[in-house]
Amino acid sequence: MEKRDRGLHSRHRVVASVLSTIGMGLGQVYNGQIVKGILYLLLEIYVLIFWTHPFLQAMWGLITLGDTPQKRARGRIVVEGDHSIFLMIGGLIFLLLFLLFLFVYYQNIRDAYLNGKLRDQGFAVPSFKQTLKNVWEKGYPYILLTPTLLFTLFLTVLPLLFGILIAFTNYSAPYHLPPKTLVDWVGFKSFIDLFQLKTWSTTFYGVITWNIIWAVVSTFTTYFAGLFYATIINHKRIRLKKLWRSIFILPWAIPQFIAILIFRNIFNGQFGPINKMLMDMGFQGIPWLSDPFWAKVTIIVVNIWFGFPYWMALMSGVLTGIDREMYEAADVDGATGMQKFWKLTVPMVLYATMPLLIMSFAFNFNNFNMIYLLTSGGPANPNYSFAGSTDILISWIYKLTLDQSQFNMASVVSILIFIVVATFSIWNFSRTRAFKEEDMM
Repeated sequence: MEKRDRGLHSRHRVVASVLSTIGMGLGQVYNGQIVKGILYLLLEIYVLIFWTHPFLQAMWGLITLGDTPQKRARGRIVVEGDHSIFLMIGGLIFLLLFLLFLFVYYQNIRDAYLNGKLRDQGFAVPSFKQTLKNVWEKGYPYILLTPTLLFTLFLTVLPLLFGILIAFTNYSAPYHLPPKTLVDWVGFKSFIDLFQLKTWSTTFYGVITWNIIWAVVSTFTTYFAGLFYATIINHKRIRLKKLWRSIFILPWAIPQFIAILIFRNIFNGQFGPINKMLMDMGFQGIPWLSDPFWAKVTIIVVNIWFGFPYWMALMSGVLTGIDREMYEAADVDGATGMQKFWKLTVPMVLYATMPLLIMSFAFNFNNFNMIYLLTSGGPANPNYSFAGSTDILISWIYKLTLDQSQFNMASVVSILIFIVVATFSIWNFSRTRAFKEEDMM
């Protein structure tokens, strides 16, 4: 760049920034970047002319959620009315577009400031051709990321915002289901109802207690079952290791959907083969799926059958990587088999698999398939609202939304699930050595 006299223009950066704040592109024009300034200016004019009215309408819809209810006369719709949910989604879309426009506006001011700064320092500002070349060379990664950013914004952020906002409305059956009726903003009322109204609080506390027990027990039972089988199979006296691994890994290979339905028949209280065998032996049949306690035991047992092959396969690889000299040194010191297992094997395996263990806990916390396909949340619990004795939060949400149309309460529970799982996962993961040691990241 050609260096010019510094003393003549010392405040170009300020003037250019102020002009670009007043109107997009004015600062660029002031800096002598005419083409760029005109493009910015055309963008602002286009937005002001064609997007101002739709934006104001969308913001009105997002704030009010409509004010004209649907009217019927003699079974026919005489006034279509406002659809609150459509208004909410439209408002969110325009709100995100507005944020994108604000980002472009900020970039316009920043660009004017940087080029004004070049003038203050006595350098010539780049021409439009040079600007395009710089954008292509220096901003190439950002150009590639732009489509991904847009997809993330509208396919990930938008649904998340929509789900969160629903929790602050009364969107539920039977009185607030559009288009027949309007939906209103109610603030934190749904959150308060969940914790204070006995109808909801009894169900919530009961379901979340079982949900936590289920997540902890299902995670650790499958983990240690996998470790147990991996240790047994990797023992030097065990023959045909490949055969045993192939047999034990079969539950992992079978589609879970089909296998759970098979187990549902196996544990049937009246016609299931297990109860028939018990009764043939002179014992009473066990109410596997009709008693709340036995239903929970059945779910955990079946989950072990599904879950341990994954850990067994994973830990078999971890165990083969442990230095055998440690075990030989332990033998020299007179350590027993159990001492070697708890003092050497378990810490080494736990260290290598802790991040996956945390992820497994989060998965089991929301393990919808196992609960819903095996017991459908049953048996029924008369003290619960729209939930059974074995329902966890995610299966309760499913019933609240698809069966009962209680969308606002389902959204509240979804937010709480996210907070619990995210908080626990981040806290627990941050305490692992794998997180603290940079060389492991």
